[in-house]
Amino acid sequence: MRNTLLEVTPVIPGSLSRLPELAGNLFFSWHRPIRALFEDLDPELWKQTNGNPRLMIRCVNQSALERCARDAGYLERYHAALETLDAYVGAGARRAADEPLTAYFCAEYGFHESFPIYSGGLGVLAADYCKAASDERANFVAVGLLYEQGYFTQTVDNDGIQQAEYRERDPRDLPVEPVRTAAGDWLKVSVRIAGRDVVARAWKAQAGRAAVYLLDTNCAENAPSDRDITHRLYGGDDSTRIRQEMILGIGGVRALRVLGLAPAVWHLNEGHAAFLILELLREHLAAGLPFNAALEAVAADCVFTTHTPVVAGHDAFGHELVVAHFGDFIRELGVPVERFLDLARAPSAPHLFNMTRLALNGARHVNGVSRIHGHVSARLCADEWPEVRPEDNPVGYVTNGVHVPTFLHQRWTDFLDRELGVEWRERLRDPEFWGGLERIPHERYWATAQDVKSRMLAAVRERLQREYERKGLAPAQLRHVTRFLDPLRPGVLTIGFARRFATYKRATLLMHDRARLARLLHDPERPVVLLFAGKAHPADEPAKQVLREIRQLMMSPEFVGRVVFLEDYDLQLARSMISGVDVWLNNPIAPLEASGTSGIKAAINGRLNLSILDGWWAEGWMQDNGWGIPPANVADPERRDALEADMILDTLVEEVLPLYYDKASPGCPPEWVRRSKRAMATVIPRFNMRRVLFDYTRGLYQPAIAQYRRLAAEGFTGARTLAEWKQRVRAAWPKVSLKILNDTARDLPRGERLRLSVAVALNGLSPADVRVEFLGRRLLPRVDRTPPALASFGHTAANGLWRARLTAAEEGEREETVFALDAEPQECGQFATEIRIYPWHELLTHPYELGLMKWL
Repeated sequence: MRNTLLEVTPVIPGSLSRLPELAGNLFFSWHRPIRALFEDLDPELWKQTNGNPRLMIRCVNQSALERCARDAGYLERYHAALETLDAYVGAGARRAADEPLTAYFCAEYGFHESFPIYSGGLGVLAADYCKAASDERANFVAVGLLYEQGYFTQTVDNDGIQQAEYRERDPRDLPVEPVRTAAGDWLKVSVRIAGRDVVARAWKAQAGRAAVYLLDTNCAENAPSDRDITHRLYGGDDSTRIRQEMILGIGGVRALRVLGLAPAVWHLNEGHAAFLILELLREHLAAGLPFNAALEAVAADCVFTTHTPVVAGHDAFGHELVVAHFGDFIRELGVPVERFLDLARAPSAPHLFNMTRLALNGARHVNGVSRIHGHVSARLCADEWPEVRPEDNPVGYVTNGVHVPTFLHQRWTDFLDRELGVEWRERLRDPEFWGGLERIPHERYWATAQDVKSRMLAAVRERLQREYERKGLAPAQLRHVTRFLDPLRPGVLTIGFARRFATYKRATLLMHDRARLARLLHDPERPVVLLFAGKAHPADEPAKQVLREIRQLMMSPEFVGRVVFLEDYDLQLARSMISGVDVWLNNPIAPLEASGTSGIKAAINGRLNLSILDGWWAEGWMQDNGWGIPPANVADPERRDALEADMILDTLVEEVLPLYYDKASPGCPPEWVRRSKRAMATVIPRFNMRRVLFDYTRGLYQPAIAQYRRLAAEGFTGARTLAEWKQRVRAAWPKVSLKILNDTARDLPRGERLRLSVAVALNGLSPADVRVEFLGRRLLPRVDRTPPALASFGHTAANGLWRARLTAAEEGEREETVFALDAEPQECGQFATEIRIYPWHELLTHPYELGLMKWL
């Protein structure tokens, strides 16, 4: 019996019999009244379990349950919560069943701190997306992995040394249930990996109305090394990573098939899930489609979202490792090994199997997660379409958002219910509605903001107290550190910086000039506190050094109490900080911030961003809703950091502090409150997750579904036709050429026609296989350079760019086709002109997806 765990569980009273149901649906993660029911059973146990409802009801004292079962007020709240959940879950069933099913794959999900299968922003975003799909009653299913340890718990000593502790999680403590077959057996799937069958079992987490299926390999049928595949999130070497991603992609598809689900569109949220493309390809090949036609069918049906703005962030595996793990799979596909490897071969690293390249080859719908990141990704992946300019290639963008009910503080929720009415929840995408915040008296708004801040300060003090007690530090040290974190006097300007401690995020940027920073923080008339939180990846030594610098700064006499680091950053701490700090600081190296959704979460709580204009903030900043710092356009990193640090400090001294500490108006600083309202009013309608879901559905899912149906009609005739046409075009293209037959005058008076003739050697292609276009890009007068939609025959003039398509006029003697243009420009000015030719077919998803284009 030594070290054997004995758990004595309470008996839940009949009047509270549905508490386990409330604990088992992740709806609790965005419905504060449900969480309050569990917290009120035993507030101290709630903290000890990290807000875990399932663990709470297994470990709470019987007397606590019986006390609440006799409490009329508690029972009233309990029944109200059940009514809310029942109404919520039941409302969307009929609508969802009538829509095409979306399958969403991601390696991590950050629903709640008590469900630690996430490491950071990617997982939180994925969970927010699932919540929005639930809110919108979408026909939606998510797939991921269930990790036994998840990401690490962080402690940091006084020298700033980070300790990473991985804790085993009992599935009974998590909001998951085994998925059962019709026969009552645990649903399991098998994936052939490195010559052996690896079994994965399926779990289901219910997120409101949305089902999230999670696989793990801790099955008795597996060898010990395979049981450990899903042991740790992002753990192990390349061999572990490739096996995790095989279970996610291949096993995930197979699990959905066993469940009888037939997704109409497959969404890969990052490249970790790209192996699902291979499984879909295998299915089509088994049904008799030729390889190239099968790839066209799969690619039409897949959406790929990339979140990584640097090449090093993309998973890539050595060819030997891939062949060793996929040997049987490749033989089943019936293709040469090199053809298989070509699916994920990047020109810059042809010896690696690149997961992003696999996704680009296997998905015709590709996007980044902000406008800048879309442009960065288009350049990063430009050699996938080698002859097409990056701005024209298929990579688009859908800017991220956040799930407002999850991250809006409960006090703000109550405030909006009173001031705007409960219908605000259904009008998240309505900018005019949110303009109503301007009409709310400043005093009522400020009182709520300060109440939320006081609660944050109290939570921070309590967190620090537990940390110092655990480490055996003196109470006097705690008093020094927390002396400006007073919930009763929340008037000290508090700046928050909390995120993953990657070096490009530059957590120590303001320390570039320590003397100036010290003067700013120590101003007796306008004091400032800096709150830091974040984890460094255990293998990222430069990031851990950044963390050490901040922790050591916190303990130095010059900055003690002025700079505070909070350890073990998780969703609970994130919700507290983003809702309570006055200013949210974000200073990444541009353009490396793909999106940066923490700033959105701060803004929806009326907190003001002070951030580099990168990621979402480059779109969200509107002069009067925060402060935008333009990236310094210099090549030297040291000079860049110095310039940007100075700009941030200048903004604090010249704008932020005077507005916050405005002594002219008693009660509240009016311009600060005005900006705070503008932050909420401008950010909520544009950057909420329901808008994101709408953009994906309209801009990516619906076109993907329609395109797949076109290619799949009549026994995949379209897919076969398109594959054969592409093969013919690729073979002919190297010898396709064009030359201009007549020069045009440099000056063309308004009203005269532009006439051009181009001779094209098509090398066996027909004129219908190509498009020849004249493109004029405005130089003067300068206007927005955003290109218009492709013109039909004739020409179009808009946004400084006009195009005209040349039509085949005749066959020449030397097997050349003459294309002619006869058009009248509609605008005056100077234009840089070009003529281009590219392959075209009506079944293409994107006009330039072959990446072939030639220019004159």
